[in-house]
Amino acid sequence: MEELLRTTDITLIPYVKSLLDAQGIDSFEMDVNMSVLEGSIGILPRRLLVPRADLAAAQRVLIENEVRL
Repeated sequence: MEELLRTTDITLIPYVKSLLDAQGIDSFEMDVNMSVLEGSIGILPRRLLVPRADLAAAQRVLIENEVRL
């Protein structure tokens, strides 16, 4: 698995996951429990990982949908 995205924006991860799902690209969200522990401060980023073989395709999906990396 490779890191595709790291963000503190809680709305961005579900959006990107839906874009990837639509293209058949699996993804896994990391650091969910850490961000829950911090409460609603929003200082700990969450990461979205994709399989190494799908990284280039996933990056292309983000670029096509104007998601900042």
